[in-house]
Amino acid sequence: MTEWIERFEGLACLPKAIRDLLVSRSQVVHAPAGHIIFGPGKSPDYLLLLLEGTVRVHQTSETGREIVLYRVEAGQSCVLTTACLLANEEYSAQGEAETAVEAVAIPRTVFDELMAQSGEFRTFVFNAYSRRITDLFRVIDEVAFGRIDVRLAARLIAMGAGLREIKATHQQLATELGSAREVISRQMHEFQRRGWVSQSRGTIVLTDRAALAGLAGH
Repeated sequence: MTEWIERFEGLACLPKAIRDLLVSRSQVVHAPAGHIIFGPGKSPDYLLLLLEGTVRVHQTSETGREIVLYRVEAGQSCVLTTACLLANEEYSAQGEAETAVEAVAIPRTVFDELMAQSGEFRTFVFNAYSRRITDLFRVIDEVAFGRIDVRLAARLIAMGAGLREIKATHQQLATELGSAREVISRQMHEFQRRGWVSQSRGTIVLTDRAALAGLAGH
């Protein structure tokens, strides 16, 4: 099964010997939605290249507060896994299959071998790493300095793409935005007061998408 190589920018142009090594010594793996792919205190055994589905990477503080760091989509690799492989360190966050996923698992021994011997493979790894680390810094910047009303409006618009009704609790929104449930609840009540949303248990209806989009683009 070699066609997966073509789905990752930078792998298709590798020398044939490198491509053949990747195909022969890697395997395609599957995981159901909800499966914990990695967690704190564990060392990565593979570099996973996602073919289908979404993996949600999140971290929990000592006080139990949870924040979504980023998502890995089809055609991407996990920046945290790459960092742990390069530094020979254990995971500090958890990766959970948000949907059923299919991925290529490149064993650590193959990863180390190609990083040492192939400049082309190193370029692929570091290019993917730099793109993803930029996304992670953007999340940190938004959590640290972004207005919660703007970020919440943007998240509602993103979750409601093509939909009028969203299935989400205030706690889930708080986790997505790295905030406290109480903060999200207050802001959602304000949105409802303005007539932008209506709410029932676990359901949010976007009644004025244009107003939310206007705030999100503020």
